[in-house]
Amino acid sequence: MPTLVDRQSSTRATERPAWKALEANYQVIRNDPQRGVRLTAEGADVYLDYSKNRITDETLKLLLQLAEESGLRARIDAMFRGEKINTTEDRAVLHVALRAPLTASIMVDGQNVVPQVHAVLARMSDFCDRVRSGSWKGHTGKRIRNVVNIGIGGSDLGPVMAYESLKHYSDRTMVFRFVSNVDGTDIVEAFRDLDPAETLFIVSSKTFTTQETMTNAHSARVWLLAGLGQDEGSIPRHFVAVSTNTALVAKFGIDTANMFEFWDWVGGRYSMTSAIGLSTMLAIGPENFRAMLDGFHQMDEHFRTAPFDHNLPVLMGLLSVWYADFFHARTVAVLPYEQYLKRFPAYLQQLTMESSGKQIMLDGFMFELLVPPLKAQLDRVRGDKGTYDRELRPQLMLQAIEQLQDAQVVPDVWKIEGLDRREDCTNLVAAAHRGGRTKVGCIILGRGEDNFKVRSWLITAAAVPGFTGFAVGRTVFWEPLISLQKAKITREEAVASISGRYRDFVEIFEEKACAAGSTIGANSK
Repeated sequence: MPTLVDRQSSTRATERPAWKALEANYQVIRNDPQRGVRLTAEGADVYLDYSKNRITDETLKLLLQLAEESGLRARIDAMFRGEKINTTEDRAVLHVALRAPLTASIMVDGQNVVPQVHAVLARMSDFCDRVRSGSWKGHTGKRIRNVVNIGIGGSDLGPVMAYESLKHYSDRTMVFRFVSNVDGTDIVEAFRDLDPAETLFIVSSKTFTTQETMTNAHSARVWLLAGLGQDEGSIPRHFVAVSTNTALVAKFGIDTANMFEFWDWVGGRYSMTSAIGLSTMLAIGPENFRAMLDGFHQMDEHFRTAPFDHNLPVLMGLLSVWYADFFHARTVAVLPYEQYLKRFPAYLQQLTMESSGKQIMLDGFMFELLVPPLKAQLDRVRGDKGTYDRELRPQLMLQAIEQLQDAQVVPDVWKIEGLDRREDCTNLVAAAHRGGRTKVGCIILGRGEDNFKVRSWLITAAAVPGFTGFAVGRTVFWEPLISLQKAKITREEAVASISGRYRDFVEIFEEKACAAGSTIGANSK
């Protein structure tokens, strides 16, 4: 007698209900032959086929409606007008000005910035022509054949990506290297086969204080001097700067005539078409560099003018919202089959992370600063977590804030882990306000400890100007929740206990505000 398994095995796959349903589904897709034509767009010689995405015509319609309701068109127009849409730093966002034609007019604080951009481009072109032609020579009279770009973040990833992508157009008689890692092996490998007499360094740091960049720049300086007889006069022929800090550039020994500036309305991640692209221009030449800028400008204009349903950047942005916020996708794969684009994913990852990978809203962005102990750090204090929290963690948090600021991570609010000492809170506020960022606030983060410990952290922070509030974890409410779970108290009692604790925390900061207001004669409520 056949068993159930035998009967299932004898049924052909094509006769099973699931197969029939799949066949019907296939017919729906097959009967939409225009999908591959309809769900496409083109702009600035770039063709986008988004028909393979998990969307329908209705999905697209609703996404476009969301863009309209969100005021995207007004935001785009505001950016191109030079309005200060970077609310974190109160700055314009005008990478589009870097590739605008000389006839364009883009205003920032009442001034057309386009002539400034083209003045720097002209200086870059003149310098690159001299180096590429051999008329610019090193200190010993030898021609420059090696160029080393020293930067980090956008000052590295943009130039190296552009160089690799456009290598076909580069001068193959010259060698280009890129150094960003503060680990000495990066420099050792980059310099291993170079002749100091034929090497030019580009130090890319807007402030000329970026820790990693300047560490590598000083290492390069030592290497050059060792190879050229410790002659300090060699520095101006072998180092140029992309910066705005004239005093520090000159102190380093670089001729400020060879300092190429850019502006605070250029974000580091978007800076590859600014003077940060000097290494790119040296590699491919000024004419090709300007052709690249023209391509950027064409896409900028497409973004500015194209209807949203045919606008490539808008469509790709809306699809990102669709997958991230509805499918909860947390990973994007960028798979360039073109070998020249091998560094594009790393560049795009940094650009996307810095633009959209933080807690960003139009009314502000908050950065949660967590410094968990590493084993080596705990070993330094013999495994004593308390000593680590008092002695090491505040120092590491200060370093982290400064490093993040140098990497252009500038939130409106820093969320700071609980600290035991008032002086540590004061030092962290000072770090948050570094560089004139006096509008940046701090809130204290209380979690991982009981109610009494968290309360002491809040009292400590509330006494320090600059700390404006708090965030607490569930551990401070754990006791009433456990009691409720074990039926020791009622739900109403648990809610009252949690509410009372929260109100106590709020009053700590309200009392601080009242005291501060009384001091200046304000009616703080």
